Amino acid sequence: MSTPEPSELEAARLLLARMGLSPEDLVATPGEKPPAPTFADYVPQVAEAVSEGTRRVYRSYWNKITTVWGARRLDEPTASEIKQLTEQVRTQVVQRRNARGDRSAAEHCIAALRCVYNHAVADGLISEADNPARRVPKPRRLPSTRRGLPDARLAEINRVAAATGNDPALDTLLLRLHTETACRRGGALALTARDLDPDQCLVLLREKGDTVR
Repeated sequence: MSTPEPSELEAARLLLARMGLSPEDLVATPGEKPPAPTFADYVPQVAEAVSEGTRRVYRSYWNKITTVWGARRLDEPTASEIKQLTEQVRTQVVQRRNARGDRSAAEHCIAALRCVYNHAVADGLISEADNPARRVPKPRRLPSTRRGLPDARLAEINRVAAATGNDPALDTLLLRLHTETACRRGGALALTARDLDPDQCLVLLREKGDTVR
């Protein structure tokens, strides 16, 4: 390494002075970083910081995480351990007729952990490089099996809804809402009187991902 010129040394001293530092500050041993919180302590904080929709989707997975790893600190689990936990969650899922290999449970478990670790990084509790959840890939999603209903089948559904049930008028109104707006179930449940514009026959929808249309 070449010896710095006097002008370079003076420039360095001036820069340190402006920053309020001394040369000793650059070589001083940094203070010890406080230990990362445990999952039992930190997951409830994350749950309070996210939206109700996110909390509803991840709640069961966070409960599982705190049950298994509650006493462990955030910086202790490895990527391999996250994979093992994900596999454990996947095998415990109640099988449904339309299940597709329990990919959704594995995906949501990893996403729930990523949410926790992303908040930990943002809070300065761990570094991004020490985030094990980002090194665990989510399962590849299979092509969607959703398809539109044929006109005849939709007409049949409307006919049955109008003739049966406890409130046929409400049932047919909801069917018309979904048919004409293609809104999700959450969009219908979030409707309030102020979202209706009878003069222009418009409906304001609030749906998944804070989408408003």
